[in-house]
Amino acid sequence: MNAMTRTVLDISGMTCAACAASVEKALSRVDGVSQADVNLALERANVEFDGTGGPEALIRAVEKAGYGASLRASGAAGQSEADEAREAARAAEERQTLLRFGFSVVLSAILVAGTLPMMVGAGEAWLNPWIQAALAAGVMALSGARFYREAFAAVRGGGANMAVLVSLGTTVAFIYSLVLVVIGQGHGHLYFEAAAVVLTLVMLGKYLEARAKRGASSALAALGRLQPRTAERVTENGTKTITVEELKRGDIILVRPGGRVPADGVVVSGETSIDESLVTGESLPIDKREGQKVITGTTNGQGAIEVRIDAVGEDTTLARMTKLIEDAQRGDAPIQRLVDRISAVFVPLILLAALLTFLGWWLIAGSAGMGLVAAVAVLVIACPCALGLATPTALVAGTGAAAKAGILIRDIETLERAETIGIVAFDKTGTLTVGHPQVGETIALDGDNDRLLRYAAALEGRSEHPLAKALAERAPNEDRLDVSGVTALGGKGLVGTVDGHRIAVGNAALAASEGIGAAETESLAAKLRTAGTISFVIIDGKLAGAILFSDEPRPEAAGTIAELKARGLQSIMLTGDNAAAAGAVAAKLGLSDVRASLLPEDKVAAIRDLARETGKNVAFVGDGLNDGAALAAARLGIALSSGTDVARGAAAITLMRPDLRLVPASLDIADRTRRTIRNNLIWAFIYNIIGIPLAAFGILSPVIAGAAMAFSSVSVVTNSLLLARWRPDLDHGA
Repeated sequence: MNAMTRTVLDISGMTCAACAASVEKALSRVDGVSQADVNLALERANVEFDGTGGPEALIRAVEKAGYGASLRASGAAGQSEADEAREAARAAEERQTLLRFGFSVVLSAILVAGTLPMMVGAGEAWLNPWIQAALAAGVMALSGARFYREAFAAVRGGGANMAVLVSLGTTVAFIYSLVLVVIGQGHGHLYFEAAAVVLTLVMLGKYLEARAKRGASSALAALGRLQPRTAERVTENGTKTITVEELKRGDIILVRPGGRVPADGVVVSGETSIDESLVTGESLPIDKREGQKVITGTTNGQGAIEVRIDAVGEDTTLARMTKLIEDAQRGDAPIQRLVDRISAVFVPLILLAALLTFLGWWLIAGSAGMGLVAAVAVLVIACPCALGLATPTALVAGTGAAAKAGILIRDIETLERAETIGIVAFDKTGTLTVGHPQVGETIALDGDNDRLLRYAAALEGRSEHPLAKALAERAPNEDRLDVSGVTALGGKGLVGTVDGHRIAVGNAALAASEGIGAAETESLAAKLRTAGTISFVIIDGKLAGAILFSDEPRPEAAGTIAELKARGLQSIMLTGDNAAAAGAVAAKLGLSDVRASLLPEDKVAAIRDLARETGKNVAFVGDGLNDGAALAAARLGIALSSGTDVARGAAAITLMRPDLRLVPASLDIADRTRRTIRNNLIWAFIYNIIGIPLAAFGILSPVIAGAAMAFSSVSVVTNSLLLARWRPDLDHGA
């Protein structure tokens, strides 16, 4: 059996939910396809298949269904180029649509003015019936041709969509009127103006809808434009310009003032400031010097820097951000899955409803003409565009706005989970605190504090933990010690061999596992004059001393806790640190519920206990390697991007900069996006629930139906577009 692969296709020609359903159906029928998801707003299909027939088989299936398809480019740069080409094609199509709409308006206006007496029942039309037919035919050629092509393609592919409803309704009205003229009854009520005006209004709706959709997805497009096409690789003979696809890990590149960083890396030479606002949401430029990381797509300031590349292609921060946003925008909410099932049978039901409407007026009321008008109105107002656009446009706008603010939402299920949160649990070190602890007090039982620091620093030198960096800064700068066999014990500390001595550095739990009694560690801890994180040092099985670390709370932490409380959410601290250190930080932040000395598995148990005891769902905010399990166990995991890959991978929301004010902001944008989706769907359903019966009973004319249908789509997309203007309120933590 062939391994399953994921292929992404760019789809063109889709106009409504029925179109997306037709493409999904066509892809699902291809041999080897296990899953096909089509996003109407992004015009993209994600397909899982076993490779049978290759991507060409998928493209042929889409084209046979009446739509266009192409294999999405690989790599951020290639995708950006493809997206720019598609954007240029859309812009050209918009201009053409606007031009066709303009001519249609002129022809329709003449037609309406010339038939006004007939429309209001004040006499015969001023225009000759054949001139009416010619004007309507002109509108059908200008504005209707697009819908006729789409309708023919959909029917050929075995489906039906919005274009089928519009094309069928306007064509029936035109042909009926033309037959009356041909047989000499053109002096009666004709419906040329209805066909023309409906097509003109629908064309206006599609134009406005396309513009709004393009605005809603602007965040994703902006990310794509950040990826530079080329880079300057530093060689022995100077610099050489290469494409970003040629970059490899370990390459040294030159980033000139004003240029964009082409790949993630570390500064090896030079100093500058970097504008990271479009990637992390941080409004102020960040100073960068040797040893500090830079991110793909960020803009260099006034200084030239040399950067050693450590991530390329899909491994860069920009590529991972883009993928996260695309994945989030591709999802379906539970309510949207219901809409999709309804949409699959919606068009056939509307065709049946239109037929019954015509037959009812003809057979019961004895008016075939009124039956025709009512049937056309039913076909026109029932177009399911608004239903199909309700969820994807809100998702695109909401997750895009969040990304601009530095909040990455993994998927739509995250929006559902965020609604139910009642408790927010925080890790301490690196989350509530700045994560840059300093060595405070040191107590060596033999009085040799320098030796204690040297041994501890040598062992911790193999770790990325913040305490290791603090030790390295404080330890005496002497000859390098021989270190071997270093092992990390999750939630406890490190053990290893330094210059032939077995060294263990960690918390009281580690000391206990090394055979040190609780009385000894408590007695030593009591000698420390201030509260903080304590690391005990054990040398050859004997307690040698203790090192106290202090880590200040983040400036915005207290304001964030207060903001969450104002929202009715309970905040607690879950930390592996000792009770004294945790209590000192909690007191500064106004936190009353603190649970200290927790191993990673204890944090998971605490989260589950909280949920069971309180009946509330728990969100967990963390950044460390030992937070991965808790982030995954919580109802909602929120990771700081300054933390480890494990933490980010386990979280449903990633904050692209270490600013705790983004925690309540992420809950806010999740809530707003969810509410926008629901409001959109409610409005879309209301339009159809009210409009279809009114049209069937002859209360709603085809012209008014066309205007209402266009307005429904535009209003739904515009409502989503308002969400794209969201900005986080960061005043509470300032």
